[in-house]
Amino acid sequence: MTPDEQLADDMAGFYADPLGHVLYSYPWDTDRTIQMVKLPEKYRKRFPNAVYGPDLWACEFLDDLGYEIAVRGFDGRNAVTPIRFATASGHGIGKSVMAAWLIKFIMDTRPHAKGVVTAGTDAQLRTKTWAELGKWHKMSMTEHWFDYNTGRGAMSLTHKKHKETWRVDAQTSREENSESFAGLHAANSTPFYLFDEASGVGDKIYEVRDGGLTDGEPMVFDFGNPTRNSGRFFEECVGELKHRYMVRMIDSRAVHITNKAYIEELIQDFGVDSDRVKVRVKGEFPSVGSTQFIPTADVNTAQDRIITVDRFAPLIIGVDVARFGDDDSVIYPRLGYDARSYFTKDMIYSGLRTTQLVGKVQDVVNQFREMGIDYAAIFVDGTGLGAGVVDQLFDLGYKVFDIQFGSSPTDSGKYRYKSDEMWGGIKDNLHRLVLPSGETELGRALAKELTQREFGYTLTGNKIHLETKKDMKDRGVGSPDISDALALTFAASVVPAGKAHGTQNAQKSVVSDYDPLETED
Repeated sequence: MTPDEQLADDMAGFYADPLGHVLYSYPWDTDRTIQMVKLPEKYRKRFPNAVYGPDLWACEFLDDLGYEIAVRGFDGRNAVTPIRFATASGHGIGKSVMAAWLIKFIMDTRPHAKGVVTAGTDAQLRTKTWAELGKWHKMSMTEHWFDYNTGRGAMSLTHKKHKETWRVDAQTSREENSESFAGLHAANSTPFYLFDEASGVGDKIYEVRDGGLTDGEPMVFDFGNPTRNSGRFFEECVGELKHRYMVRMIDSRAVHITNKAYIEELIQDFGVDSDRVKVRVKGEFPSVGSTQFIPTADVNTAQDRIITVDRFAPLIIGVDVARFGDDDSVIYPRLGYDARSYFTKDMIYSGLRTTQLVGKVQDVVNQFREMGIDYAAIFVDGTGLGAGVVDQLFDLGYKVFDIQFGSSPTDSGKYRYKSDEMWGGIKDNLHRLVLPSGETELGRALAKELTQREFGYTLTGNKIHLETKKDMKDRGVGSPDISDALALTFAASVVPAGKAHGTQNAQKSVVSDYDPLETED
């Protein structure tokens, strides 16, 4: 057996032992640049000749991966359930190093494996993730098996004898490049995807990637700092998809190589429970994302709040009119601060013509009148197709108001557009609003919409400006149709009913600049 045949045999022996592969493949005993951590005590009996190696979190990660590989027992023919890891962490734990180890492990031990690597930004991909792979590849025992390329637009690691079928490529995460993340066609081997700084990767890329997990022994590795409370990485770690992933949240304080002095400064300056420390140190998602407009905690509190009956509260109806094929039209009735009791999933409509939507509004009004409650105002998104809804309701004698989302706000010193101001109305009133329970499908959908929308400030005037629906869709977030309908109920202040609900001949409510629901100082 030649030395290279022996090496190939050794690599095959590490098929389900990634930690063993890492300790075998690199010069831990001789290269002082990688001798930063002594092998944790719990692994020394298993590797008695090893002095240096990965940090504890990395050893545990690699061992867990080995277990997942072993229990699936891929036979080279029948596809197995995807292996999925999502790792949120503080700064400085060595995520890019782990990425390099994983890539090398798969490429060394699995003939004809094919992978795609990306990162939140092009700079991160080139200067951190791919550069780290180059460093570890150069010192690995299998360097002579592969060609490592760093050319712009052609970053790859390819087997010298099988360049097309045994390779991994670095691809930018721009949406127009999404097809690069489609099926890798490695049915007899391991197709794999690795996303570094995964919070910055658009949901469209994840969606395309999901379609490539049907063949062979698929693997997914997502790493990132938990910077935002929305998006796919958030859903994988703490949201609706967490049951599909092996999730880790790594605290930088528990990692040997991190800068403990700097960490202590952050804690002293901002507090251990601050969002800055949560994200940069503890590997936890923030209470409020850095660009998140409405805080998650406030929404959760509003969903748990007990309803207080106000028989004089005005009934306000918001109507968001769908303008695109995948958007919904929504009618949202709010009785005072009660935005829970009367809103149902039956008030969300798909594919209605304007005449049909007008009929639905009439039905809602009639339902309330049967309960002895008359409405104070109907606020309709009059942009585009909504103009027809406004005109028809006006001709039928309803107190309807045309609200243009892109028009000037009442408070032009704080908000850029009317839509920004209306969402500000939701945010400012969350301390007393009663929202649909988070235990319901409707409540979960509303909470997701409210907390996923991000914002910034205008360059001139420093005014609040929420991201557009197009921007939300570009990063894979659905249209906030329910939230827009609720926001419309804050388009203008409305006086309460003149008599208690249920009494006859109650005084009609009118739109006014005066808001009697505001508490006095």
